[in-house]
Amino acid sequence: MVAAAKAKQVIELLRKEYPKARISLNFSNPVQLLVAVILSAQCTDKRVNIVTAELFRKYKTAADFARADLKTFEQEIRPTGFYRNKAKNIIGSARIIAKEFNRKVPDTMENLLKLPGVARKTANIVLSNAYGKVEGIAVDTHMRRVNYRLGLTKNTDPNKIEQDLMKIIPRKFWNTYTYKVIEHGRAVCRAPVPFCSKCVLNKICPKNGVTKRL
Repeated sequence: MVAAAKAKQVIELLRKEYPKARISLNFSNPVQLLVAVILSAQCTDKRVNIVTAELFRKYKTAADFARADLKTFEQEIRPTGFYRNKAKNIIGSARIIAKEFNRKVPDTMENLLKLPGVARKTANIVLSNAYGKVEGIAVDTHMRRVNYRLGLTKNTDPNKIEQDLMKIIPRKFWNTYTYKVIEHGRAVCRAPVPFCSKCVLNKICPKNGVTKRL
């Protein structure tokens, strides 16, 4: 099956299966979204939301995060893992935002990528959910795993996967596709053992890399 044709089928099946799929991180403004996405690396969105429920009562603006005490902040975000690097990146980003971008989270890919700890995945999520700008496809661990198993990419590098998907997925689906795949990855196409027997994509999935399935 031609990749674009398969992608169309995948999109339609996932749209029916997960009609309400959306970003699951809680936030009230662009800087809180940026912080939540940075915290979500190697951590579940559920845990991030537990941590940010308290965190965002204390820190509401870029200036708030920029003034944070590093050691205190590390402990406040510790449950999300890799807290030292995350704390350094968040405070560093906030200081750049406060100093160079007039306390406003950048609304362009170019400027977002200037922030420490921000790669294309984070930038895509911030742009689409905070500013309604869709410039690419956010690729997280679920996106990497599911799209590889489906044969929509042969790559494992997020940037290369994004480029592969942008060629075969219509732009109007770039943002929503990510969240439907994430829902599917959590519920069915799990690591390391997927539930292929109850998967809506079972008949069109080559199951690349799958050695054991339910």
